[in-house]
Amino acid sequence: MQLEPRKSEFMVKGNQLYEKEKIHINVARLRVGGEKFEVVIHPDTAIEFKNGGPVDIRDVLVSEKIFTDAHKGMHASEKEMKARFDTSDALEVAKIILAKGEIQLTAEHREKLREEKRKRIINIIHRNSIDPRTNLPHPPLRIENAMEEAKVRINEFKKAEDQIQEIVKALMPIMPIRFETRELEVIIPPEYAAKNYSIAKNYGRVLREAWNNDGSLSINLELPAGMQQDFYDAINKATHGNVQIKVLRSK
Repeated sequence: MQLEPRKSEFMVKGNQLYEKEKIHINVARLRVGGEKFEVVIHPDTAIEFKNGGPVDIRDVLVSEKIFTDAHKGMHASEKEMKARFDTSDALEVAKIILAKGEIQLTAEHREKLREEKRKRIINIIHRNSIDPRTNLPHPPLRIENAMEEAKVRINEFKKAEDQIQEIVKALMPIMPIRFETRELEVIIPPEYAAKNYSIAKNYGRVLREAWNNDGSLSINLELPAGMQQDFYDAINKATHGNVQIKVLRSK
């Protein structure tokens, strides 16, 4: 079992000062009938597993062992597991601990997860919303500063997408935000049509497509309003500006 780097601390025994080592690991923990059961985990896959993701339990566990105290290396006996979980199969017990228990992370990993979620939330807001005063997306730095001003707290265990509504509500007194999608009609000339169709698919949802008699390609594309300018820049660069774009509707 590979564990994270050790950190030293000290204890006093009699008149002597002894150094002891504390192992910093990430665990999932569940108390059943007053007894504690733990598994040592890879935190990222553990969170994905707990959120219902398609993760094999073996990819979650650092060790396929059940502990009563993982930091002390104290293993749960088959008898204890059978009494509390009706099974002594370590993988089945681990699934129950992950599903019903709590994930205990090191402070360093908690901070890493929060930072990753914060960046994803900023990106989601930037790409999917606009400033209704200008009809342009808010720059990421403006969103980041507003989150700091609003003292937004990121939940490291919750999906970024599931936190957006609450965070946007906290930001609105500081900066106006509107989530909006737009439908565009895009006509790409024959000489650029075939190799640049993928650009449209990468930026939004193709609602309709048709090849015209002259070899040009007409696409109705639905995309988040915050991505509209990025799409304009990409398709204009690819076609050297030889493209027709019209906004059909916003919603």
